[in-house]
Amino acid sequence: MSTYDVIVIGAGPAGYVTAIRAAQLGFKTAIVEPKHLGGICLNWGCIPTKALLRSAEIYQFMKHASAFGLSVENPSFDLAAIVKRSRGVSQQLNTGVGFLLKKNKVDVIWGRAQLTTPGALTVTATENPPKGALGGGDYRAAHIILATGARPRVLPGLEPDGKLVWTYFDAMTPKSLPKSMLVVGSGAIGIEFASFYNALGVEVTVVEVLDRVLPVEDAEISAYAQKSFAKLGLHIHTETKVVGLVRHADSVTATLEDKNGVQRQIIVDRVISAVGVVGNVENLGLERVGVKTERGCVVADPFGRSSVAGIYAVGDVAGPPMLAHKGEHEGIICVEAIADKHPHPMDKTKIPACTYSQPQVASVGYTEAKAKAAGFQVKVGRFSFIGNGKAIAMGEPEGLIKVIFDKKTGRLLGAHMIGADVTELIQGYVVAMNLETTEEDLIHTVFPHPTLSEMMHEAVLDSEGRAIHM
Repeated sequence: MSTYDVIVIGAGPAGYVTAIRAAQLGFKTAIVEPKHLGGICLNWGCIPTKALLRSAEIYQFMKHASAFGLSVENPSFDLAAIVKRSRGVSQQLNTGVGFLLKKNKVDVIWGRAQLTTPGALTVTATENPPKGALGGGDYRAAHIILATGARPRVLPGLEPDGKLVWTYFDAMTPKSLPKSMLVVGSGAIGIEFASFYNALGVEVTVVEVLDRVLPVEDAEISAYAQKSFAKLGLHIHTETKVVGLVRHADSVTATLEDKNGVQRQIIVDRVISAVGVVGNVENLGLERVGVKTERGCVVADPFGRSSVAGIYAVGDVAGPPMLAHKGEHEGIICVEAIADKHPHPMDKTKIPACTYSQPQVASVGYTEAKAKAAGFQVKVGRFSFIGNGKAIAMGEPEGLIKVIFDKKTGRLLGAHMIGADVTELIQGYVVAMNLETTEEDLIHTVFPHPTLSEMMHEAVLDSEGRAIHM
């Protein structure tokens, strides 16, 4: 039986980052993975979807080239080539993860793990291991870290079949382009796919059971997003659910029901189910060793410790927000706590969220409603893209930046953005929040000109009634 200090189960972003950090701290480390180095995020999620969206974005630029004084005759696209590029990007990064694990002397065990006792597990080997990987067998470790990720949630009646009803796996590798599509769910995954297919000319309908799209975002940003999506041609139905689905040879009839119980039917070529994800907690032996789970996730404290000593959970399997960067940071906190490095506990209020739709959406911290519900007296500042010279020069004059401060202390409580490149801009506010920055600190900060980041400054100024360009 091979023995390690740390064994990580799952080689997604949370898992491989945790394993590398453990090795850096001097732990003898192994990682168990049945299928993908880099996990769903790198192979079927975060990265390949951004490659697809980039292709769609460039295609849209080509279609509007004349607005920039350029000429592109009869712009078109090759769907197979778009998909091939996306898969190539994933493959390149997959290879890179393998290199990093080898460089840091992390042993890769190829197979499916199941806990037998709190300090031991059995691995059942799977096919096609990477070069140098270990196989099935019994392994021991003083610390076992679960990083098994999550999978798409399946609703009754919306079970994917790979042909008519797609999960995001199917949606990333279409063999042909449908003429029409229904996207069920308007969270980040649903809206990103809706944006991608809409940009390529598909007639897209989005159904959301809650009262607004991107429902976790600030209400003002959600409303702005819904208007922007509608302007681009998306058909959006909020407070609506799918109550029936009839599958035909090459189309689907969906019955939609609104909040008043009124039903209507639409016929589409394909359906994407994007109603969230659930943690991969099954077949791990958690019940055998007594690890507590709740709502499909492992219950873990801010340092990743589960209900059983020596067993930890990080990433999606440890619960929301189910974001790669949250999982990576969570894993580092977990393993540094094991090494007695006294890391700061996970603070989920400071985790940014990004949606790579057209337009992009990004946020961190409290929404205005949640800040008020938490008892804060708030000051709010806003600035529109139309007042920014760089945005106008880029041909991207639509967007909004919103900041929320504690009126008593000046503390930055939250920031919310919609518009071009806001997924890159948001980190400025994330750093500010981690440094406990106040509105006065940001007011006295010099932002370069001409940049989109100047709007971040102007939004702060607006919270004090001092915006210059609005």
